Amino acid sequence: MKKFWVLFSLFILPLVFYIFLSKGIYKYSNLPILTEKVLDIKEIAPNANCSFNQNLTIVCFLGSDLNEAKATLFNLNEVIYKRYYSKILFQIVAVIPEDKKEEYSQIIKELSAFTDIAKWNFIYTKPSNIKKLFNSFETPFELNNNLHSKYAYIIDMKLRLRGRKDDEDTKDGKLYGYDMRSVAVLKNKMKDDIDIIYYQLKKSKEKEKRRKREI
Repeated sequence: MKKFWVLFSLFILPLVFYIFLSKGIYKYSNLPILTEKVLDIKEIAPNANCSFNQNLTIVCFLGSDLNEAKATLFNLNEVIYKRYYSKILFQIVAVIPEDKKEEYSQIIKELSAFTDIAKWNFIYTKPSNIKKLFNSFETPFELNNNLHSKYAYIIDMKLRLRGRKDDEDTKDGKLYGYDMRSVAVLKNKMKDDIDIIYYQLKKSKEKEKRRKREI
């Protein structure tokens, strides 16, 4: 019996640890690209003070129905924005029909009462521009009649839509967007996927530093 535990600690335990570590490395080194090139927000709103380029952007389409938008907006703020707003490159872009600017001012005021909204960007534009931007994401989804989408989308620094190709809750495994109505989805899926991108970014910077030292 004593020999078994000696063998277990010397061979089996390290092997189990290696397998566990390997799975962790795989998880944090892969987040699929689902769409290669989406439109930059500046292409539909030239006066916008933000860009998708060189930023890690969460995009949401809030639409003209404020009641429909409000719950999803606050879920995204609580679960995602408050966790990442101090991170480099991070921002959220909310796309809204241009004729709803005044109505949304009250929601934004409520949001700013308990959140530093410096990295929230509210972009107001005409319906055709909203549809043009949304269509460039090339998802299987559609905006509803109010130009609202219940999903939030991850756009990386190179204007690529990121998501999953092995999601257990979708028919073909592809997860294009994250349901903002579900705190569980935001917390257990979107948060994990954003962490992967930051992990990749960190490793890329470390690799670049090593390369410069070797030159």
